Amino acid sequence: MKIGLVGLGRMGGNIARRLMLAGHQVVAWDRSDEAVQTLAKDGAEAATGLEDMAAKLADKAIWWVMLPAGGPTEDTIAEIAKLAKDGDVVIDGGNSFYKDDIRRSKTLAEQGIHYVDVGTSGGVWGLERGYCMMIGGDKETIDHLDPIFEALAPGEGSIVRTPGRVADKVDPRAEKGYIHAGPAGAGHFVKMIHNGIEYGLMQAYAEGFDILKSKNSDKLPEDERFDLNLTDIAEVWRRGSVISSWLLDLTATALAKDEMLEQFSGHVADSGEGQWTIDAAMEEKVPANVLTASLFARYRSRIEHTYGDKVLSAMRFGFGGHTEIPQ
Repeated sequence: MKIGLVGLGRMGGNIARRLMLAGHQVVAWDRSDEAVQTLAKDGAEAATGLEDMAAKLADKAIWWVMLPAGGPTEDTIAEIAKLAKDGDVVIDGGNSFYKDDIRRSKTLAEQGIHYVDVGTSGGVWGLERGYCMMIGGDKETIDHLDPIFEALAPGEGSIVRTPGRVADKVDPRAEKGYIHAGPAGAGHFVKMIHNGIEYGLMQAYAEGFDILKSKNSDKLPEDERFDLNLTDIAEVWRRGSVISSWLLDLTATALAKDEMLEQFSGHVADSGEGQWTIDAAMEEKVPANVLTASLFARYRSRIEHTYGDKVLSAMRFGFGGHTEIPQ
């Protein structure tokens, strides 16, 4: 299939590369000409702008937008809407707010344009590991795009199948790392909650390692002080522990390089999904104590920093390449 990919940042560029490795054609454009030319060397067809991309795409064109949520995505989709034709598909693979997806879907449908939202998880490792995707849109369009999603997904790999899954009652694509979550907006809603949970998991690790590090504090009785090796603790927990995870793997990697995590500021940013998750919980009257506390902890980190905040920064850098603002 031929896909026009707009936005060649940390994830967009590697999404394009993974698609091309699977035999798909990519027409690429980004405001950075350097990013476009770099991808062109890897086999993409370079576009000089959205109008040029429109000319290079076939009928029933597929436009994939991979830009920051908010203004950049909103403005770009509005420009594409002026160029797209009846039967075209517009995909938003960023982290947009799901209510924006619902609105866009209705607006584009008036022009005969299909809209698909793809909550995409995989960070800077997606080229190698594949991308976990949560997809919203109409069934016919999603089924048409399935070869793209299957190429991007991790595949079944070596993960043991979940006991009790009944084949005729579940979506087999879930075992490959992607699902059709529901109508427009459902994909980004599921990804939003995914990121809210991520905040909570990361905060739990951060606080735990902060407590471990502080066990040698001079505020404690001398015989209760332990000088613990955090690098070894992270490593042993990775191997057979019930709290093992990819986030712990990333933490262990960061600690192995520098147990004090000196390169990290501890000023922990949030990209919006955590707050949107709490907003959804409030709308639905669902208690979300842990997720709310983890969001507020990030706000607090911008005023005063703890060792735990550095652990959070290390994880964010590990999976997404996020560099916290030095203070």
